[in-house]
Amino acid sequence: MSRVACLFRYPLKGFAREECAALQVLPGGRIAGDRVLALRFNDSPTPDDAWGTKMECIALINTPALTPLRIDYDHEARRLRIRNNGEALFEGVLDVDGRKRLAAAVERYVLATAENPLAGHAERLPLRVIGDGVTARYQDREPGYVTLHGRSSVDAFAAAIGQASEVTEKRFRSNVAVDGIEAWSEQSWLGRSLRIGDVTFHAVNPVTRCLATHAHPVTGQRDVPVMQTLQKVFPAQRPTFAILMTSERGGTIRVGDTVELEPELQSPGR
Repeated sequence: MSRVACLFRYPLKGFAREECAALQVLPGGRIAGDRVLALRFNDSPTPDDAWGTKMECIALINTPALTPLRIDYDHEARRLRIRNNGEALFEGVLDVDGRKRLAAAVERYVLATAENPLAGHAERLPLRVIGDGVTARYQDREPGYVTLHGRSSVDAFAAAIGQASEVTEKRFRSNVAVDGIEAWSEQSWLGRSLRIGDVTFHAVNPVTRCLATHAHPVTGQRDVPVMQTLQKVFPAQRPTFAILMTSERGGTIRVGDTVELEPELQSPGR
């Protein structure tokens, strides 16, 4: 029997995850509290309350050294803490002053890293802290989805690349990790419905991976050619890992919930 092994959300886009005992799935398919804040380049023409691509923001695809940073976010108080090797990089309530201090702290950190999108681009400064801290808005895809992978797929990938100690699910940044299914079998769910606890999902697309997965979750160094290796171990048109799911009504999912694939509809005459 397959079950939910872990649940995650990412309050500050591109930064570390929160591990949760339960997640509230919103109608449509976003996770409450997920990607409710982001740090966008100053020269981006996208309004602060509107969705935009990750290429307009500080994100792992352009700043691999974000991976060592750890965050704690109090969603009710809208208080954020970012730590770097145990030391506070930022801590405060995200009022007007707090947002300015957060942007400045992240700017200093990013500019001190070897690979970053700010050096030589004064037009991108100062960074803009966007999001109200509550509304899930800044997922990589505008409609918003819940992402899911099987842990056996992580194990299969790690075995294929021969670096099991360096490849964990942290690289893939899903919302839901599932135990009890065969490697890559979640990809066969596309076009079908499944239930997790009392929530019905529709598996709609695979997740195409990007350079963000190449960054080591602790060191921030690009160390594993994830995209190229995925296309060898799971051949597809694009490097694929995990699936995107929507949900019409939403609801609450919890660690330990069973994951049940609903029967396929039979066409007439079969």
